[in-house]
Amino acid sequence: MVGYDPEARCVSTVEAAAAGSASGLVTRVLVSPLDVLKIRFQLQIEQLSSRNPAAKYHGILQAVQRIFREEGLTAFWKGHVPAQFLSVGFGAVQFMTFESLTELVHDVTSFKARDSFVHLVCGGLAACTATVAVHPVDTLRTRFAAQGEPKIYPNLRHAVVTMYQTEGPRTFYRGLTPTLVAIFPYAGLQFFFYNILQQFSKWVIPAEAKNGASVKNLVCGSCAGVVSKSLTYPLDVVKKRLQVGGFEHARAAFGQVRTYGGLLDCMRQIMREEGPGGFFKGLSPSLLKAAFSSGLIFFWYELFCGLLCALKSPENMKRKEG
Repeated sequence: MVGYDPEARCVSTVEAAAAGSASGLVTRVLVSPLDVLKIRFQLQIEQLSSRNPAAKYHGILQAVQRIFREEGLTAFWKGHVPAQFLSVGFGAVQFMTFESLTELVHDVTSFKARDSFVHLVCGGLAACTATVAVHPVDTLRTRFAAQGEPKIYPNLRHAVVTMYQTEGPRTFYRGLTPTLVAIFPYAGLQFFFYNILQQFSKWVIPAEAKNGASVKNLVCGSCAGVVSKSLTYPLDVVKKRLQVGGFEHARAAFGQVRTYGGLLDCMRQIMREEGPGGFFKGLSPSLLKAAFSSGLIFFWYELFCGLLCALKSPENMKRKEG
C-alpha cells in the first residue's frame, strides 16, 4: 500500500491523505508520553546521570516518577493539542506527497515506483514538504512539552499571541534548518528500510499467510524507525535546543539554560560543554518512540488504506446496489 503500485492502485491521493491523517492521530495519542520524555532529556544541559546532583532527570524510570509526582499524569500529554495538529497535518501532507511523487516517478521516468531508492528520495522530499507546512505547530508543541510549573503558556491561543508579539513571526520557524537537514535522511531512510524489510518478509513469510500481514507491517515499520532515528538523532537534539530559544525563563526550573546563535553555534556549544554524548541525550526514549510511532504509523496507514480498498471492492459495491 505504501507508495504507488500500478498493479494494485485502489487509493486516491485524497484517500492517502485521509489515511495518513488518521494514522497520525491514533499514533500520537499512544506515543505522547515518550515524546515528552525525549524532549525533556534533549533540553537538559546537565549530564543524564544520578552521579550528577544538579541533573533533574537521570533516566527513563526516574524521569517518569518525577514528572508524575511534580506535575501529575496529564504532564505526559503536555502540548497534546498542537501535537495532534502536527501529527494529523504531517501525516496527511507526507503520505499524499509521497504517493504523488512515486506516481510521478512511475509516469515520467524509467525508474520503478516500488524501488527502494525511489522510496528513499520520495520519502525524504515528502517529509520536507510536510515539515515546512507544519513546523510552526511543532515549535508550539515543543514549548508546551518543555515548560514546567507554573505554566508560561496556559493555552494554545495565549502561546501563539505571546510568541508573535514578543518574538515575531520568525520564532515559529526556529530550528527549521536542522529539521530539514535531519528529516530528509530520517524519513527517506524510514521509507527505504520499510520497503526493503517488506520485500524481505515476502521471502520469509508465505504469500498465503495473510493473517500476519498487520503484524508484519508493524514490525517492519518499527525496525525502519529505529534504524533511521539512530542515524539522524544528533540533528533532532539541535533542533529542539533551537526551538526553545527565547524561552529560557520557562526552562530555569529544569536546570541550566543556554542561548544559541544558530545551527553551528548550537553544535559547537554542545560539543564543548557536553561532549559527543550531548548529541545523544534522550536517545533511549527517542528510540522507543521511533519504534512505536514508526511501526504504528505504517500499521495504521496500511490498515486504513486496506479498509478504503475493501469499501470500493466489487463485492461491496454490489451489496450497496442491492
